[in-house]
Amino acid sequence: MIIKMLAIAVFFLIVSSLVYALYNLIKGKDSVHSAKALKALTFRIAVSVALFVVIVVAMGLGLFRPHGIGVVVQAHKLSSAAVVDK
Repeated sequence: MIIKMLAIAVFFLIVSSLVYALYNLIKGKDSVHSAKALKALTFRIAVSVALFVVIVVAMGLGLFRPHGIGVVVQAHKLSSAAVVDK
C-alpha cells in the first residue's frame, strides 16, 4: 500500500512540474523563463525514470503486484496453453 501511495504522490509531483513548465512557457519569452521551463521538464523526466525504476524493483521484490486486464489475458493464455499441452 505504501508503494501505491508513493507512486500517486510522485505522479502528482510530475504533473505539478508540467504545470510549472507550462506556466513559465506562457509567462515570458525571455531566457530566464525558458531556463526555468527547461529545469522543470528535466526534473519531470528524472522523476519519471526514477518512478519507473522503483515500480520495477518493487514488482521484482513482490511489494507491488500488477492487476488488471493484462494480467487476466496472460493468465488465460497460460491456462489455455496448459490445456493444449495435455
